[in-house]
Amino acid sequence: MSLKIILALLFFCLSFLGYSQIERPKDSITTQLTEVVIHQNKKTFSNQNGNIKLDVANSIYNSIPTALELLGKMPTVQISADKESISVVGKGNPLLYIDNQKAEINDLNILAVADIKTIEIIQNPSSKYEAEGRSVILITRKLSKKDSFQTSISQVASFKKDYNNYLGFNSSFKKNKMEWKANFNYNQLQPWEGHSINYLISDADIASDYDVEAYTKRTQFIFGGAFFYKINEDDYFSFKMNAKLQNDTFNIRTSTFNRKENVENNVLTLGDNTSIKNFVNSFFNYSRKIKAIDTSIFTGFQYSNFDQDEWSQMGNNYNNSEFELAQNRDQQFNVTVFSGRIDLEKKFKNEVKLELGGLYSEANSKSDFDIFSFETTQNTMNHYDFKEQNTAAYGQFSGKIKKVDFLGGIRIENTQVNGKFITDAVPLISKNYTNVFPKAQISFLIDSTKSIVFNYAKSIIRPNYSSLSQGATYINPYFLYTRNSNLDPTITNEIATTFQYHDQSIKVSYYQISNAVEGSFFYDNQQNIMTFKDVNYNKESGFTVELTFPFSYKFWTSTNSILLIKNKVEDDAAVFKTSKPYLYYFSNQEFKFPKEYVFALNFWGITLQKEGVFERNARFIIDMSFSKTFLKNWNCTLSYNDIFRNTIFKEQFTVNAISSKSRYLVDGNEVSIAVKYTFGKIKATEFKEKNIDDNENRVR
Repeated sequence: MSLKIILALLFFCLSFLGYSQIERPKDSITTQLTEVVIHQNKKTFSNQNGNIKLDVANSIYNSIPTALELLGKMPTVQISADKESISVVGKGNPLLYIDNQKAEINDLNILAVADIKTIEIIQNPSSKYEAEGRSVILITRKLSKKDSFQTSISQVASFKKDYNNYLGFNSSFKKNKMEWKANFNYNQLQPWEGHSINYLISDADIASDYDVEAYTKRTQFIFGGAFFYKINEDDYFSFKMNAKLQNDTFNIRTSTFNRKENVENNVLTLGDNTSIKNFVNSFFNYSRKIKAIDTSIFTGFQYSNFDQDEWSQMGNNYNNSEFELAQNRDQQFNVTVFSGRIDLEKKFKNEVKLELGGLYSEANSKSDFDIFSFETTQNTMNHYDFKEQNTAAYGQFSGKIKKVDFLGGIRIENTQVNGKFITDAVPLISKNYTNVFPKAQISFLIDSTKSIVFNYAKSIIRPNYSSLSQGATYINPYFLYTRNSNLDPTITNEIATTFQYHDQSIKVSYYQISNAVEGSFFYDNQQNIMTFKDVNYNKESGFTVELTFPFSYKFWTSTNSILLIKNKVEDDAAVFKTSKPYLYYFSNQEFKFPKEYVFALNFWGITLQKEGVFERNARFIIDMSFSKTFLKNWNCTLSYNDIFRNTIFKEQFTVNAISSKSRYLVDGNEVSIAVKYTFGKIKATEFKEKNIDDNENRVR
């Protein structure tokens, strides 16, 4: 990023700020006192028993263009290099929830940031949630309390390696008991990514390394609408539908050196690729309270469809000769998911509560794989169908006895899986298994400032639907990335205790994981091809100590988290090196100055990670933002992310007698300017409204 561009952006933002400070004459005769408003400075982050909540609506981060990038600003939340998965440090992949409904990563891609009220990381989710994941990321959307019409238009100009543009429109209308919402986003993006792998296969006397870059031109249309109707004080129904249409054109350039015994080759591989990814999701929710028995009933239905069509043509140039076409690849993947749930909540005296519920979901996917080889002039076609049904029921009992809060629950989930190639008479995969997931929590209130909590939970993580398909990515003549249709779910048992003093907390946890999913290499000696895919490792175990200590002083608010982690991954096919403790740290510093100036400094880091089989590099990332609101309707935010260009992932391990060192580069260094204009009116009248309970990623 050149100095001229940065100075131009600063001048642009400051010119607005200067205009906002012009004093306008006031008419003291006609000025009337109509209301008194008491302003409270809300904390951007808050902490309750280790559960971190981000107040998006009142923070500097409400100008971030996508919900996925917004999640990356949360403590302990990590976004993968390909932006296809989310993990929580020390917890693995979380369960995503938007209000009362389970969500996937594609739902985040179609969720407007302007529609988000809060994001909370729930460290010890109850049996009410699906047993998938050791933590829950709960996103709560805004609901207006006053009659209003409000529209915001946002424009984000992002400068990375190439220019990226985000244009957003978000509107809401509320009248009496009805509320409508609509959003539309048009994004023109040019992401870049690169990675390299150096590997040795001693048994076959092979040494190879490659370096690949991908430049993409991406067009996105994201749009949706929602309707909310409050029948009375306790009952409501809502409907929401969102969609994302995405077209990608990307060129892949790979430089490869390969030595097998005494034969050496330098290969330049070029690939032309086009991809279409469309996602549609819809929710219907209905909540009713039966006052005669003081019982609340919630029912929800969800339908989603993800459709991907990818075409590739690959060519190779060996040792500076002529390019020769290698393959044409046409891959199609489609998955449809339908789910329905019901939750019942009965309250008794003395804060005792009984919760019961059930869930049914069904996923059907089709994967078509068509490859034409120019070398053999042969065409290979596969058609794979996959079906999964999940049925779950849970019961949970909670209450309070003097200074002791207790919660006990059990969840039972049955899963049926069937995967079959059309040409096969017998299914490739046929599974039917039932799991029981107990959860328990007991909390002691020592006094008004101190408490201690004990937890036990068993959870499961199932593979993403696309991971269970047959897709593959051609890197060079010697290397393929493939998916694994036979992955088993991961089971985790965890115990934890948390001590809280005011808004500071310390948490200690221990966990054991079976069938952990990690990457592995396989070499085909007949075809001389290396394949990389996810497999189930034997086991994983570890402990974490997490310290969270927010504080504030006048205009300064600080949120800090430190995790000490010792994690150990083991597998019979992998070489176990060593397992040592490492640190993760996160800090957010926010300064609110007069006249609505806000400056935020956000940084996180992780030390060298030695986790038995895997060794991963240390990283340190710094972001900063400067925001100004003026004329009540305008907001300008200038951001500088990954200042030191440290978004680099390195990993090394040995499995199946293959040693590898890999390096993944992400285009994280960014200067962006966001301008948002909001207009509309809010009436002074207000009807009472009960918020949806705040205590309420496989489709890709």
